[in-house]
Amino acid sequence: VQLQASGGGLVQGGGSLRLSCAVSGFTLDSYAIGWFRQAPGKEREAVSCISNNGVITYWIDSVKGRFTISRDIAKNTVYLQIDSLKPEDTAVYYCAVPLLYYSCVGARVGRYKYWGQGTLVTVSS
Repeated sequence: VQLQASGGGLVQGGGSLRLSCAVSGFTLDSYAIGWFRQAPGKEREAVSCISNNGVITYWIDSVKGRFTISRDIAKNTVYLQIDSLKPEDTAVYYCAVPLLYYSCVGARVGRYKYWGQGTLVTVSS
């Protein structure tokens, strides 16, 4: 099981980014993928998750309506579209596979087993 997050960068407030999580060793119709973020000096927090059958969860109220999780099963890639970026969105974004591999098991970091290396998103004001 491998995950590789990409797509981060420096963007002005109000801009958009699309993060990608390319996975290998499994297929997305069998596994759920969660997106997390960790801001400087803060704990890692759960952002969103898509289950093996496409059920979507967003855990942070401030991202609802701005963040969109999606997937392309044929490309084995999960995306996180981030619009209307705010400086408080600055963080390293990670994708992860939950312990209960097919289901989004909640927002606790400890419930996720496999992690990608993270991609840095920096939003300037």
